[in-house]
Amino acid sequence: MTRECHVRFCEGLAVKVRRSTHPYIRLAHGFAYLVAIIDWYSRRVLGWRISNSMEAAFCIDCLEETLRSHGKPEIFNSDQGSQFTSEAFIGVLQREGIVISMDGRGRAFDNIFVERLWRSVKHEDVYLNGYATMGELMVGLTEYFAFYNDERPHQSPGQKTPEAVYRSAIGGGAVIVDKFPRTVEDAATENREKAKPGQRRPAANEKVGCAT
Repeated sequence: MTRECHVRFCEGLAVKVRRSTHPYIRLAHGFAYLVAIIDWYSRRVLGWRISNSMEAAFCIDCLEETLRSHGKPEIFNSDQGSQFTSEAFIGVLQREGIVISMDGRGRAFDNIFVERLWRSVKHEDVYLNGYATMGELMVGLTEYFAFYNDERPHQSPGQKTPEAVYRSAIGGGAVIVDKFPRTVEDAATENREKAKPGQRRPAANEKVGCAT
């Protein structure tokens, strides 16, 4: 799913960033896959698609439609799923001159905003309605995302709706707290310093040579 967010700097510069990933939704027979585009600054969902396969085509369609409807961001962020690392998907971003950003491996907090969206979608709509078919899911999500954008107040932007914040560009924001600021080298050094004489260090910290 993709989201657009406005990252505000001290001098007032607004940089548009979009974010993308997708979850799966269980139906009566099989699964559906959802991709969406959300604005990090306002939490507004800008576009979405569902598919019964994990091919990249529906993600690309969602991206193209969002670019046509809302313009292009300066930065596009996603996870490292195969849909978002495919040549076709990357090609659209490169064609538009958009800076590509992807989550680091093991960086669970990088996609915290979109995970909050998936939690809301599942607990406020999907789990309650138990959609059986793609048609039912399409109708249900259309209604839910309209509610999510236009009626559902959000805590972070001061109980305003995503639509109100998106249109006014006031009251939103996106801050990701870095809970893992240390580098791998720093962690390895700390482990070595804590190791007592005769105590084995974690294998991950040991350098192993390979003969060729």
